[in-house]
Amino acid sequence: MNKTLIRSIGASLCAALFLMGCSRDHEHAEDGSHPPAAEAEAAHGHGAGGEKLTHFSDRTELFVEFPRLVVGEKSAFAAHLTTLADFKALTGGKVTVRLSGGGQPDEVFSVEGASQPGIFRPEAMPKHAGDRDLTIEVATPEFSATHELGPFTVYPDRKAAEAEPAPHDDEGIGFTKEQQWKVDFATAEVVTRPIRTAVNATGVLRARPDGEAQLTAAAVGQVQSAGTFPRLGQQVKKGELLAYLVPRMGGETDLATLRAAANKAQVELDLAQQELARMETLFREEAVPEKRVLAARAAVALARAELTAAQQRLGQYGGAGGGIPVRAPVSGTLADVRVSPGAFAQEGTLLFHIADRSKLWLELRVPESDAARLANPTGAAFRVAGDERSIEIIPGKSGRLIAVGGVVDATTRTVPVVFEFTAPDRNLPIGMAVQAQVFAGSVREAVAIPASSVLDEGGMSVVFVMIGGESFERRQVRLGAREGDWVEVLEGLTPGSRVVSRGAYLVKLASTGTAQIGHGHAH
Repeated sequence: MNKTLIRSIGASLCAALFLMGCSRDHEHAEDGSHPPAAEAEAAHGHGAGGEKLTHFSDRTELFVEFPRLVVGEKSAFAAHLTTLADFKALTGGKVTVRLSGGGQPDEVFSVEGASQPGIFRPEAMPKHAGDRDLTIEVATPEFSATHELGPFTVYPDRKAAEAEPAPHDDEGIGFTKEQQWKVDFATAEVVTRPIRTAVNATGVLRARPDGEAQLTAAAVGQVQSAGTFPRLGQQVKKGELLAYLVPRMGGETDLATLRAAANKAQVELDLAQQELARMETLFREEAVPEKRVLAARAAVALARAELTAAQQRLGQYGGAGGGIPVRAPVSGTLADVRVSPGAFAQEGTLLFHIADRSKLWLELRVPESDAARLANPTGAAFRVAGDERSIEIIPGKSGRLIAVGGVVDATTRTVPVVFEFTAPDRNLPIGMAVQAQVFAGSVREAVAIPASSVLDEGGMSVVFVMIGGESFERRQVRLGAREGDWVEVLEGLTPGSRVVSRGAYLVKLASTGTAQIGHGHAH
């Protein structure tokens, strides 16, 4: 990760600004009043010339406050540490302040554990004056991080420290670390990355045509189990027996009648075969003409056909199979089960819906105004309701382009574009509507930020830029192309700065002074 250092030196305004940012939730005196400003300043280490810095390592964000360093004087550090994996307070570990360089031996000051979640308070008492490199090291059982903060002056006495002029403190929108840790908050670095031109589209998730089947009742009848009755979400294989459909018997027909008819047909076939054998014997003895043999053969064929028909009717209504077998025509997941064992189904009623969700189709509708740009789409990305993360379809890797329609729909004035993709681990129901982008241009390098960083304020695109660990600046930007979760910034930001990527609206509320979110400082 590109490391960023934001440094400011506080002055007499520091206490006032601090009280403005933390006025709601400071610890109260015994009588319920706020402590005097001078006491608050001393307790927080914000004396004249106090230091405030923000620095990012690969694993942590450090926002640290401490007074100017003076030989022989104890300087209390308030190190606010945030884990970049989730932007929450670091709750444990060892924090070390190290002074090095300047031709003097290293001086090390450590503290074990946080005084409260996210805040560590090592105390330094330097022995050597001069310019010293300040490093803050973080060690936890899971990881370690080093924040190299650069050179600082260790003054020989308090008079020399106070003689140094103090630059103006950070200005901007105050949003404390304690507030950030309590809400869904994150920042992201402004980067240069590949961006592709894209057009917006709406779409629907579908199963592949050869990977979906809706099984309906072929006749009016009762659904019977073929063992364990199918359940929703069950995996089935092509040809697997799911159930039997026992058609309703018409008129006076019952199961006993069907069995009797099958037995009768079997007896008639046996008699016809015996008669054929007798005729053939007599014909060889020239006792009967050939036409008698031919007639006997025809009678056998007719009896056999009637037996076959009787057996088929009996099988449909209660033979060994129990009825008409209902089998899976494709392999996949039972996406819908509309019946239960013993249920009565009308002809055409949906019984089972099978879909293979290992590969899905994304059917998009692109406005005709953008259709001319889609001669050769290079991919797509889409988001589903309730999930801000994008799913990207990369032809040749995670999917492929099926087709781009050549006809504009007369009603919607859109052109269809269809992609096939390998479904991710997320559960994506078939038929779900999506918001998507179709990539239609070549790749170029561009300044970009997460799309979640941008707020729309009356048609203006606004972001909140981090100018200090607890201070932010509202900035209007001009945006370009969007690709998935990233959006191009044409004006307003430079690479290396940081913007609020989650919780930007909360910072906006803080800027109005109408919202008090979480607690103020407890340094």
